[in-house]
Amino acid sequence: METAQDFTLPDTNGEKVSLSDFAGEKNVVLIFFPLAFSEVCTKELCSTRDNLKIYNSLDAVVIGISIDSFFTLKAFKEANNLNFSLLSDFNKEVSKKYDTLYEDFFGMKGVSKRSVFVIDKKGRITYQEVLENSDELPQFDKVQEALAALN
Repeated sequence: METAQDFTLPDTNGEKVSLSDFAGEKNVVLIFFPLAFSEVCTKELCSTRDNLKIYNSLDAVVIGISIDSFFTLKAFKEANNLNFSLLSDFNKEVSKKYDTLYEDFFGMKGVSKRSVFVIDKKGRITYQEVLENSDELPQFDKVQEALAALN
C-alpha cells in the first residue's frame, strides 16, 4: 500500500490542519472536489454531510479539499451546513502531490479532479478513486466498504 503524503492546509477559519494530525487516531477520507458552489460539488458534499454518521461509525474523519480560497470555502460550508472540515489548496500543492489536477477545466488551469482517498490510521492509502469526468460522483459505497475493512 502506498503511504499518503502529509500536508498542511488552512481550514475555513484559516487554522492549519495536517494529515498527520489524525495519524494513529482516525481513518481519513479525503475528498478533492473541483469548485465550491458548483452543482455537482454541492450535491456531493451535501450527500457526504447527510451520511457523516456512517463515517463517524467507521472511525473516520472526512476532509474536503478544493483550490478555492478559505474565504470561499467558509461561505460554501455555511451555506450548506457542512459538518466536516473543508481545506483550501489554493496554491495547488496538495492536489499536485495526489495527482488530482486537471490541465484544463473549462479553460481554468489546475482545478482539482473529483477524487476520494481512504487513508488508514497508519497513513496508508487503502482506496482511491480519481475521476476524469467531473459530472460523475465517487462510489461512496466502496469508500465505506474500504473503511469497514479497516475496523
